[in-house]
Amino acid sequence: MPEALGDAGHLLADAGYFSADNAKACEKAGIEPVIAMGRQPHHPPLSERFASTEDAGGPSALRLAQADPEPVFGIIKSVLGFRQFSLRGLDNARGEWSLITMSWNLNRMSALAANYRIV
Repeated sequence: MPEALGDAGHLLADAGYFSADNAKACEKAGIEPVIAMGRQPHHPPLSERFASTEDAGGPSALRLAQADPEPVFGIIKSVLGFRQFSLRGLDNARGEWSLITMSWNLNRMSALAANYRIV
């Protein structure tokens, strides 16, 4: 690991990385693993959604890590209708992705600008 990054104190990973070997490797490296032990259902009942989660810091850290980028990709898929690349090759796919993200950003900026008076 580059010195500029410092030392890792925690490993935050999803359920696909949960194994005894990974936990032992973290322990050997002096890193505290926070690894999801299984998948959570997408639509839990209200009683589970609003239940207290003060007992463990790990699940809330995983929830925080998963919360940020997911809505953008879902919106790009559902609202913009982008499901797959039309062009072949890495450079062409990068160009196509740039157009998709630019259209998302313009759409978002226009929605936000509607809330402000431009002089």
